[in-house]
Amino acid sequence: MTQSAFELPSDFPVTFENALAALPAGYVDGIFQGRRWSATVRRSADGKRVWLYGEELGGPDVVSFNLYLLTGANALLKPCGMSSSKVIDFVLGFEPT
Repeated sequence: MTQSAFELPSDFPVTFENALAALPAGYVDGIFQGRRWSATVRRSADGKRVWLYGEELGGPDVVSFNLYLLTGANALLKPCGMSSSKVIDFVLGFEPT
């Protein structure tokens, strides 16, 4: 799979931003699509980059991306070897336990 960047428009649903902001920095366990997952979130000191790596516990699936906050209200989502929709679905559907 090729890695591509996806620019989130300024009017992108606030639900994605809120869901990502609600995830604590560091490691957290949770549920996604009825399966157990772990996620690690790191935020840069200047607040301009968010990195997330998630993996299905006991399974083969992973989610990984960088989100760069650009000037203005736009952001650049850079999934690591997967589709942007997979990343967005994970952030919206992951429920920390």
